[in-house]
Amino acid sequence: MLTSKEKKYLRKQSHHIQPIFQVGKSGVNENMTTQISEALEKRELIKVSILQNNFDDNQEVANEISMHTDAEIVQVIGNTVILYKESKDNKQIELP
Repeated sequence: MLTSKEKKYLRKQSHHIQPIFQVGKSGVNENMTTQISEALEKRELIKVSILQNNFDDNQEVANEISMHTDAEIVQVIGNTVILYKESKDNKQIELP
């Protein structure tokens, strides 16, 4: 689990990042979580955008992605989810 200090640091780091995945009306599927896992391994910190046509609760979508990818939810703000997972091979972010 991330501490509040680490989450604050990661929120600051994610400020300039654009969302690279979008969750639409079909919701979260296995293919999407596989791609998100691969992206997390490369980048460690990503944003996922939840589209207007997805009627699931944004926190539930974030929890589902987190559960399938073993990623930490840094923040759910509006329709954007910020996810962090420490990379095994491409360690770039040094947490405080």
